[in-house]
Amino acid sequence: MKSSLIIFAFFVAGILAGLSGVIPSGFDWDKIGGYALYILMFLAGSSIGSDRNSWKVLATHNYKIIWVPVTIILGTMVGAALVSLVLPSLTLRESLAVGAGFGYYSLSSVFITQLHSHSLGVVALLSNIFREVATLLITPFLVTYFGKLAGIASGGATAMDTTLPVISRYSGKEYAIVAVFSGIVLTILVPFLVTFILTI
Repeated sequence: MKSSLIIFAFFVAGILAGLSGVIPSGFDWDKIGGYALYILMFLAGSSIGSDRNSWKVLATHNYKIIWVPVTIILGTMVGAALVSLVLPSLTLRESLAVGAGFGYYSLSSVFITQLHSHSLGVVALLSNIFREVATLLITPFLVTYFGKLAGIASGGATAMDTTLPVISRYSGKEYAIVAVFSGIVLTILVPFLVTFILTI
């Protein structure tokens, strides 16, 4: 949760800096955002590629493990579609794009800002931060009432890192491998799904 609060604090600091006029009005945000996107993509790829143990999951577990990220994707997309009905200010496509972040707020918000708008990027940042924080707070409840995979589903892409400790604690260490595998799959898919949704 500490990392999420730090990210949120920087976000609030950015808003205050923009309102105060400290940042020059002619600053090229799109260019800077593009560079930030390239760096994030490199770091995400490096993180996944360097974790050798995570790749062993495919060799040591039954193929049925793939259904975990698949059902998380389907559930998230259905939930995002329902949100678009409740919030008429968001179109179905915008809501699905935000949902396709799967909790990976840093990467998805930059992509959405680049492909759509700053305002939707902010929505993606806040909603995906909320997904991570909610997972950290309510995983014990989810596991108790909805089963040991519920925390993994709630964590989305973050199940491979920031929410893994709480998932492992309440679901059991045997589910840590499943969480890491699901998180890796979702992390890889975030840029592709967000881009696909916003460009179709």
